[in-house]
Amino acid sequence: MSEDSSQWLFPVDALYHTPSSSEPLEKILYDLSRGVEFLFRLGTSLKLPSPALFTAATWFHRFYMRYSLQDFHRQDVAAACVFLATKTEECGRKLRDVAKVYHSKLTGVDPSGAASECKEVDQYQTAILMTEEYLLQAICFDFTVESPHAELVDLFGANPNERDVQDYAWTFAHDSYRTPLCILYPPRIIATACFILAQYIAEGPNSLPLDARISFSAPSSSLPTPPSHKPASPDASRLAIEFFGLSANEVQDVTDAVALLLEYYSVQDLVAYPHLAHIAAVQLPKASTPRDPMYKPFGQLQVAHAGTDATASDQRTQTPRSSHGDIASPFRPSLNTN
Repeated sequence: MSEDSSQWLFPVDALYHTPSSSEPLEKILYDLSRGVEFLFRLGTSLKLPSPALFTAATWFHRFYMRYSLQDFHRQDVAAACVFLATKTEECGRKLRDVAKVYHSKLTGVDPSGAASECKEVDQYQTAILMTEEYLLQAICFDFTVESPHAELVDLFGANPNERDVQDYAWTFAHDSYRTPLCILYPPRIIATACFILAQYIAEGPNSLPLDARISFSAPSSSLPTPPSHKPASPDASRLAIEFFGLSANEVQDVTDAVALLLEYYSVQDLVAYPHLAHIAAVQLPKASTPRDPMYKPFGQLQVAHAGTDATASDQRTQTPRSSHGDIASPFRPSLNTN
């Protein structure tokens, strides 16, 4: 990781002291998750490549370490991040087209059906340009972004035959952008966390315990393994840690990253999205750094803020409901992986 990238990594405690911290952290994280969901849906409708979306999502999180959610609406920032990414990632889209899709997401009107002279589209276009100016200041004109997906590609090359593990890890890395992981840990830590969690989910709850997988020393060969389950190779369980040559402190960071991901999954609405139950049921690693919970069930937050959203005059307060819920199933990746 470059020194320029390291300036964008913050301690977990910094999440409690952002410009938005007049709101409870669970509300901030909920709104950031909704903002990234909107960003992904906007970018996907514009047919942007995945790397552009990951770059935009990273900028989104960096922006809100400098500015508040109260001053800059998450959807304006998401659209500005997408528009800027179309320029830096060489997948250019016209500002008008981005504004039309933005308008479409909020109104349900097909972008091709929007009038050539539409006042609302004009307003969104202006909002994107104005927000982009603040975005450039917030990210200090630093357009370089590294993603855990690039690290996973290298890791997959060392483990080419585990397709289920790869699918899970890729989707976990997608979903990591709905959390603040990209401003807490470098990409290889996030990639390792996603890969280890993917191994555990793919091999089942009777396989090597999660804590044993995330350890600086190799797990003991004497660990009990139920006779009904094929024992996992200790070497395979440590593939990511050894591939990246992680130190003891970095392994602790991996443990904490896994814990944050699992906490995020645990607050999803399992009645609406039962396919997430087996992930939400995974216990947080015992070795994770003790801290207060950062999330509350999203269903509770939706109810708590539904009245505000429904009565607000600004249509942008109502984030369109995702076609796959707040997060995607590992069997149904949230984005195109091409």
